[in-house]
Amino acid sequence: MPTYHSAHAIVIEGPDAIAFAHSQFTSQVTALANRRWQFSSWLDAQGRVRNLFHLARIGEDRLLVILRGGNAIDFVEALRRFVFRSRIKLSILEGLLSGTTATPLHEVDMRDDVICLGCGTHTMLFGTNLQVDDAWQLQQLREGWAWLPNSALNEWLPPSLSLHRLGAVALDKGCYPGQEIVARLHYRGGNKRHLHHVALSKHAEDGLSIEREHREFMRLLDVIAHEDQVEALAVMTDETAEQFGQHDGHIVSDEGVAVRLLNTWPA
Repeated sequence: MPTYHSAHAIVIEGPDAIAFAHSQFTSQVTALANRRWQFSSWLDAQGRVRNLFHLARIGEDRLLVILRGGNAIDFVEALRRFVFRSRIKLSILEGLLSGTTATPLHEVDMRDDVICLGCGTHTMLFGTNLQVDDAWQLQQLREGWAWLPNSALNEWLPPSLSLHRLGAVALDKGCYPGQEIVARLHYRGGNKRHLHHVALSKHAEDGLSIEREHREFMRLLDVIAHEDQVEALAVMTDETAEQFGQHDGHIVSDEGVAVRLLNTWPA
């Protein structure tokens, strides 16, 4: 099971915080109300996802980024190169991630040093001195909320991770890094990979490339073993996904891992 307990968050604050984030990230940051959160991402110039994260507005000129994979120090150092004259401050908070009972999707509550993100079926907590609860991890995996291992950073285009479905990518906003690629893929097509929920016959490492007939069959993202089952999110080509229908929903990889397709998400 991936370990998400120890976590870093990034605070972006200052008079230009909202405008700066809007110019860099893929979501509609200027439309984000106080005490609300949205999925967002930061792309490289080729349109590949550098980082995927929850973006919460926790004040008039204050944003909180909770990364879904990746390193906060690397994220901040890379983001600082684009600050120029923007009046913002970037800082890193250390904490833990945990979960608790359901609260409405996209709501943000702040209780002492704990920030609570409403996720519909549960609440994701970020803070210190939390009692760890792992149940939220499987709930998010089954919703198709990807967690990116290091090998998946700077690797996938937004449609491959189902970011449009999550509202993490806006097509009706100004320029941001990778925006031209995002628009071209949306209006002209061309993306051949999408996100899938699969069951595995045995445990595999996060980020593992699984092969079939000596070719990459799928790339695993996060893998969670629970009770007697192993579930994962995986990126595969549309052609590969269609093959499951020809094999009664089960395909065995070269490594001897039997894969069962459970769900598929559009871009």
